Amino acid sequence: MAEQAAPISRIHVSERGRLGVTRLLAEELGQTALGYVVPNAWMGRVLHRRLAELPLAWHCPASVERIEPEVEGYRLSLSDGSELLAGLTVLADGGRSGLKERLGIDSDEVPYDQVALIANVEMSQPHGGTAYERFTREGPIALLPLPGQQMALIWTHEAGREEARLALGDGDFLAELQRAFGDRAGRFRRVGSRHAYPLALVTAREAIRPGLAVLGNAAHSLHPVAGQGFNLALRGVTDLVAALELALANDEALGGMLTLRDFEARRIVDRHNVVRFSDGLVRLFGIDNASLSHVRAAGLVGLNLIGPLRRGLARRAMGLER
Repeated sequence: MAEQAAPISRIHVSERGRLGVTRLLAEELGQTALGYVVPNAWMGRVLHRRLAELPLAWHCPASVERIEPEVEGYRLSLSDGSELLAGLTVLADGGRSGLKERLGIDSDEVPYDQVALIANVEMSQPHGGTAYERFTREGPIALLPLPGQQMALIWTHEAGREEARLALGDGDFLAELQRAFGDRAGRFRRVGSRHAYPLALVTAREAIRPGLAVLGNAAHSLHPVAGQGFNLALRGVTDLVAALELALANDEALGGMLTLRDFEARRIVDRHNVVRFSDGLVRLFGIDNASLSHVRAAGLVGLNLIGPLRRGLARRAMGLER
């Protein structure tokens, strides 16, 4: 995984048209990096290679055509013709979870009336391991370092504009992006394929049932403004593993409610705090209001000057504080 992992050594946070700036530095926390960015395709290849080395039955490509609860757990019928009876089934099929709907697990959804346009871009100068969070009148623009002079772009803007921007030629798209972001990171030279998806805060009303656990975006889908969705999902995996290891040590059923309540107890505070933190940033920086903009600018300046607050924000961004 490390071969294609680009370290984030600093995060530069600013608001377009305002003087307020905050810089979060890894060295200030005694860390080599605040985080790492790994291309999704590369991560998939690494994980697939690792799966091939493990003694497990792996059904891929395959989809779940039917899922039904039974006394022993859940029975799954797969598109490759396989029938599985699992003592513990983990739903991790993403934010548009069809399996969750089939099982009647409702979700609370708060639409943000925004979309995220994502792409990889090439910059005119080395990024030096710097990630950027640039708040604009339309919404935040994030740039995350990738190997070389590549950066991952997450451009958040009002719903309804994505089709026009997706249809632009590369030159026109880069020019519009440059106008929106400014020159702080250098010039945008090239852009890869572009995709867009709607943004909403979605939280499942149930994370566990007998023989069932819900993980990742199927459990909680966040706004990308704080970059916490994937980190939150990974911590869900580690907490589930910890609960399962304890169950094995105590000879408890892996899909039993004792095990799953232990898992849920490990998750509830972290999940609540991250959802509140992420949604709060959207509410603060997603409002196009002149007076509030002055408050935001002053807040960024103050945050940059007050070390303990700045370091606390950095630790929260790294997932070191739950």
